[in-house]
Amino acid sequence: MKKILLIIFPLFLLAGCSNRQAPEITPWGTVVGGSGTSAETSPGRRFSLDDIMNNGEMIMLTLSGPESYYDYQGKGMGLQYLLCDQFAQNLGVSLRVEVCKDTTDMIRQLAEGNGDVIAVPLSRNLPEKIKKDLLFCGVSMDSAKTQWAVNKDNKELADSLNHWFKPEMIAKTKREENFLLSTRSIVRHVYSPMLNPTAGIISRYDGYFQMFAPMARIDWRLMAAQCYQESCFDPNAHSWAGAEGLMQIMPSTASHLGLDMGQLHDPEANVAAAAKYMAELGGRFSDIPDPAERCYYVLASYNGGYQHIRDAMALASKFGRNPYSWGNVSEFVLNLTMPQFYNDPVVKHGYMRGDETVDYVNRIRSRWSEYRGVARGKGFSPGGFGIMTPHRSRHRNRFR
Repeated sequence: MKKILLIIFPLFLLAGCSNRQAPEITPWGTVVGGSGTSAETSPGRRFSLDDIMNNGEMIMLTLSGPESYYDYQGKGMGLQYLLCDQFAQNLGVSLRVEVCKDTTDMIRQLAEGNGDVIAVPLSRNLPEKIKKDLLFCGVSMDSAKTQWAVNKDNKELADSLNHWFKPEMIAKTKREENFLLSTRSIVRHVYSPMLNPTAGIISRYDGYFQMFAPMARIDWRLMAAQCYQESCFDPNAHSWAGAEGLMQIMPSTASHLGLDMGQLHDPEANVAAAAKYMAELGGRFSDIPDPAERCYYVLASYNGGYQHIRDAMALASKFGRNPYSWGNVSEFVLNLTMPQFYNDPVVKHGYMRGDETVDYVNRIRSRWSEYRGVARGKGFSPGGFGIMTPHRSRHRNRFR
C-alpha cells in the first residue's frame, strides 16, 4: 500500500503542475493565466510619473459620452479624451482608454491601480469616504468645482497635470474638435453628382461600380451614391482621420483587407476594397432576412461602426421594436446620443454620433433614388468625360 501511495502522490503533483501555467509578469503585477482560471492582479499597484514615462503608456479612466470619450470612425473623440491625449503627448507616452460604468467604478479602478488618471471632471463635493484617496488636479471646467483626479499618493503626476493645464486649452480643443467633425476636415474636390445625365453617366468610375458592386450584393448605382457621399468622386480625397480615396478607406481597414497603402488613391483598388468590406459587413448581418433592409445596416456600419448598429438593434429589441427593420433601428441609432440609451445595460459600446450616421444613410438613399433612372451607361475610354470601364482593369482579381 505504501508503494502505491508513493507512486500515486507524485502523479498528483505532476497533474497539478501540468494544468498550471507559469505566472505572467505584467506592469500591473503577477497574472495567473490558463484555461478555467481568472486573471488576478496584485491589489493597489500604482504607477508613479516616472513609471508611466518609463513604460511609455498612460491609462485614462473615463466614461462614455460626447464630452468625455467615444469612438468616431476608429478614432477617439470627446473633449476630455482630446485633452488627456494632449497631456500624454506632452509626456511623450501613448494613451490607453478604459471606459468605466460610472463614477464609483472609476474611483475603484484608480484605487486598484488599473488606471493613472480619472479624465472626467469630478465634483470636489463628493462624500469624504469616496474622495479620501483622490488627489484633484489638472483639467478644471468651472473654477475648480470639478476637476480630474489621480491617486492621492501620485503627487508628481498631479503636479505635472497642474503645470501643464491652462484654462484656455478647453475652448481651443473644442474648436479643434468641431473642425474635425465638420466636412471642412475632409480635403476633396467637389465634382458634379451626375457627370452626363443625357448619356446616362453618373461618374467616370461607373465601370468600377458595375464591376465590384455585385461582390457586395448591392446595386451599382447605390455604390455610386455612397461614393459621392464619401468623396464627391474625388480619388485624392483624404480626411483628418486618415480615410483615403473614392470610398474613404481607413488605413486599418485597408490593412485588414489586404490593400497596399500605396493603392489607397487608385480608384479601382479603392472601390474593390470597399466592395469587399461591404460584403464582409453584409455577412455580419446575415440574420436580417430582407436583402433590401440589410443594405441599410451595411451602410450605417460603414459610417458609424458595426458594434454601434448592433447596440441599436439590441435597444430596438428591448423596447419591443423590430430589430430587423431599419426604420425601427434608425430611431435607436439616433437615441444613442442620449445618456439614458447609451448607458443602457444592453448597450456594449456606448455613445455614438447617431444623427450623423442616420443622415449618412438617408442622403445615400435619396441620391440612389435619383440615380436609379440611370441604366447601365455606355463605357468609353477615360480622358475628357470618359468613364473607367471594366476592360481597362488592372486589378480586377485582386480582392476576389
